[in-house]
Amino acid sequence: MDFNFSPEQEQLRDTVNRLIEREYEFNKHRRAIIHSPEGYSPNVWSSMAEIGVLGIGVDERHGGFGGDAIDTMIVMEALGRGLVVEPYLATVVLGANLIQLAGSDAQKSALLPQVVEGKLKLAFAHGEAGARYDLKRVATLARKNGNGYVLSGEKIVVLHGNIADKIIVSAVTAGALDDSQGMALFLVDANTSGLNITGYRTIDNQRAANLHFDNVRVSADAMLGGSDDNLAVVERVMDIATAALVAESVGAMDALQRATLEFLKTRRQFGVPIGKFQALQHRMVDMLMSLELSRSMAYLAAVKVQSNDVVERQRGVSAAKNAIGRNGRLIAQEAVQMHGGMGITDELSASHYFRRLTAIDATLGDADHHLARFAASPMF
Repeated sequence: MDFNFSPEQEQLRDTVNRLIEREYEFNKHRRAIIHSPEGYSPNVWSSMAEIGVLGIGVDERHGGFGGDAIDTMIVMEALGRGLVVEPYLATVVLGANLIQLAGSDAQKSALLPQVVEGKLKLAFAHGEAGARYDLKRVATLARKNGNGYVLSGEKIVVLHGNIADKIIVSAVTAGALDDSQGMALFLVDANTSGLNITGYRTIDNQRAANLHFDNVRVSADAMLGGSDDNLAVVERVMDIATAALVAESVGAMDALQRATLEFLKTRRQFGVPIGKFQALQHRMVDMLMSLELSRSMAYLAAVKVQSNDVVERQRGVSAAKNAIGRNGRLIAQEAVQMHGGMGITDELSASHYFRRLTAIDATLGDADHHLARFAASPMF
């Protein structure tokens, strides 16, 4: 199997890396961005649209580039390396893929070009209190009301839900809690009456929101594709997003490993760089081996997530997410320890990578959850 990137993919990687180096320097740019009211940079978002990054996974018919999971992996790895907090996962990976897989032709034509141009930010409101990682557990209710629906319920930790223009909301139209039937997806404008959005900053300096739907009225054409049988679509898109998170983790781990190595070369103790100490050299080797294993698993996830075989897709993604969770923790902990006390301070990038890797492990299923899903899936 050829693991080399094509010339176009190499160009994509170089372009994204140059953008991040120019507009996302840790102390000069990123600090201002994470402390801004929005928690992201409209200028960077526009730049990402200009270089075509927001259209990577969007079909060419709707202004995108028709890229695959490998292309998304390349972008996400670069974003992880730069600790980028833009709503790429929420809008492009989750939102745009939900519209592409569940939306009608009219909805795709109306919405996807706006995503590509950077004019429309999306969020996916699915998680609920007590559901943990169970995608079937949806209590938000959609009641038929005349020519439309009325939504009632609560959604929590909606990634970038505080800045989304439109929010894709999962709700049940029939059946009971944990029932796989009757799951619909609705497009709700963020300023809709009855929708209360409480935004906050997460431990990794990303943004999220809790949403309360108090008899929110939506029209019938707000339902994606006009279908209330979307569990399979949600599961597939969550796997796509998980593979993207795996790639982001690799980027973060790579940057953290390099930063730690540079610190060992410059920090001196007893008259020599501490990187001369054999014990620390062995620990750096462990970090490098964990990083390269994680990179291989990211490639596996990007390949397997494109499979039409549900079992093959889920096993590949879960294997990668489990490995990434364990390796990310090892690399983050070793980096902080080898940086000494300053490794946990806000001034040093190491602590920010540590927090992001910790948050990624808990997002869309932690290492233990994916180990259990892998073990429970049939092998043949």
